[in-house]
Order: sequence, then C-alpha cells, then structure tokens
Amino acid sequence: MAAESTPGSGISEERGSSGLRHRGKGRRRKPRGKRRKGLVVMAWTAAGIVVLGGTGAGFLYFKLNGNIKSVNIDQALGTDRPEKADNGSENILVLGSDTRSGKNKKLGGGIDDGSARSDTAMIVHVYEGHKKASVVSIPRDTLIDRPECTDTKGDTFPAANGVMFNSAYSTGGAACAVKTVESITDLRMDHYLEVDFAGFQRLIDELGGVRVTTTKNINDPDSHLDLKAGTHQLDGEQALGLVRTRHGVGDGSDLGRIQLQQAFIKALVNQVKNVGIFTNPKKLYDLADTATKTVTTDSDLGSVNSLMSFAGGLKSISSANMHMVTMPVQYDPADPNRVLVQKAKAQLVWDALKNDKPIPRAATEGTATGEANGVVK
Repeated sequence: MAAESTPGSGISEERGSSGLRHRGKGRRRKPRGKRRKGLVVMAWTAAGIVVLGGTGAGFLYFKLNGNIKSVNIDQALGTDRPEKADNGSENILVLGSDTRSGKNKKLGGGIDDGSARSDTAMIVHVYEGHKKASVVSIPRDTLIDRPECTDTKGDTFPAANGVMFNSAYSTGGAACAVKTVESITDLRMDHYLEVDFAGFQRLIDELGGVRVTTTKNINDPDSHLDLKAGTHQLDGEQALGLVRTRHGVGDGSDLGRIQLQQAFIKALVNQVKNVGIFTNPKKLYDLADTATKTVTTDSDLGSVNSLMSFAGGLKSISSANMHMVTMPVQYDPADPNRVLVQKAKAQLVWDALKNDKPIPRAATEGTATGEANGVVK
C-alpha cells in the first residue's frame, strides 16, 4: 500500500476556507503529545500470515492464532448501522492507540494510568475488485457530536456534543469509535484493526527500519526525535517519533502530523517490497509473530484463517493505486488547536466511497492540512 496524499509527497498545507461549523454527527505485497502509529500494520500482519500459511508451516498456525486479540464490534453495535455494500467493496477502520500501560508506559510519557486513546484513525476503503484503495485520515482534534454508544462489555455511554473525535475511543473503546465513525460518514465499517505504540516500534525494528529523506531538520523533544535534513534509515524508536511528532515541523498541529504519517507510510510501503522477508522464513515468522501480538481486530478477523482470507483480498493493491487524503476540515475560529468538519466537502468524500468512486480533487481543495508539505519523502 502506499499513499498519495494532498499535493506533494504526502505532506501539504492549505489554510482552511470557510465552512459551516459542523459538530457532525513467490513475491507478495504486505498488506497502527506522545503518539501515532501506521495503517500499514494491517497489511504486514495479514500478508505475513498468508505467506506463512503458503509455506506449509501449519504447526505455527496455533501459536499465531493464539496471539490475536479481537473484539465483537457487531454484537456491541447491533443492527442500527449503515448497510453493507453489495459490490465487494469494504471499509476498514484502522486505529492507532496509545494505551498508557505495560510496554507503552515509557512511550506514552512514563504515565501508567491504564488509559487508552485513539491518536490515529484512518478509514481504508477497498474498492470493488480489490485492486485499489482510498484512505481517509480523521484528525483526532476534530470536534464532533459523539453518539450514544455501548461498549463490548455492555456498558452504555450518553451522547456528547462538540467533543474531540478521539474521545469516542477513550469513552467506549473500539465499538464506540466505530459507531462514531459510522455516524459521521454514514458508511458501514466492515472491519476494525488497532495497533499500539510498542507494537509499532517492534514491527519497524523487525523490518530492519525504514529509509526516509527529510527536506528540513526535525527536532521535537516531546517525541524524542532529532533528525537533520537528509536521508535516514529510521529504527523503530525513530519511526515512532516521526509519526507522532507534532511540534518539530509545520504549524505544530495534528494535521501536520497526519501529513508526516502519510508520507512515512509511502516510504515504508515502497521499501517493504524489497526487504526480502518472503525469502527468509525466520524473518517472516518473527514479523508475523510480532504483528499478530500487536494488532486487535474485530471478531470476524480474529483468527489466522480469517486474516489469511482478508489478506488474499488485499494483495493486489499496490503502492501506485492507493490514494490518501485527510478528512476535509477547517481550523476552529474559537480554538486553533481544534478543527471542524467542512461539511459540504466531507460529504463529497463519503458519497464517493459509498458509490465506490475515486475521491474527487474538489473534496480536499482549500482545506486545512497542517503546513508540513514535502518535509518527508
């Protein structure tokens, strides 16, 4: 998978235009201030398991299967949801969570309070035929109307108006995050994938790092990242610092961080094709073992067999046919640290995905994006 974000190499900014203040409701590809992970984990996990299965290493199935954590989203949400598409297209909600416990304590700033937040959210739309996809990043700082939701334990949480998007996950977990996204988009989320700090870092290290070129110096003490302009082979800690840096480049906004993430994903996917994991059984197993320990899925994907089938449907999506954008937003006039959905432009995005069409350029023209254009290639 790879990314084409807004113009530039995955990173750009155009200050917001006016808009209604909406608090809106052999050789295969591998297809989650203190945060961020990558969408591509979903692809690594699934593709790694597929190839392992193809090697005949069936005895590894049970160990890998036991690694996978899953949540029953469908049971929690019930039947009052958007309809499933009937043409074979799918929508997958991919979240990066910053659980502040265990190995994530240090990565989350040393606070072990057991809390969790969704600091990266991406809707992956896989088109009919499964040969191309669009990815829509949802800024965590977007003010929205959060619907009443029930978590997977059966606890119900009241609706709330004008709250940050990532409050959905911290309030009611995965089920509430899915319901909130469905209420904003009127799109059915067919699957759910989540990855945390520590897992993202380990996955990058398992891959041998990721090669990126920065066009400017990046120095952000909060994310422990200090890079001079130039080409770098980032290890897991540095990669995590890059995708969660907020104050090191651009205007210090969450939108700029999203642009960095999208550029990093592009660099990662372009490299993964050449790391040789599929000709190295031990490397492949180590990657699959780490990946299956790292992700949480919806219950429909909560087994190796399901992930194998899922990956089989994604393996034809290449870096050249994945389009990445950010949900159309504008800066909140009342608080520049928050953004508001540009309702009319966002509707162009949701309508395109609902009709399995490409996202039109007009949907993202003149929207706020964060002033990080071209920083990472």
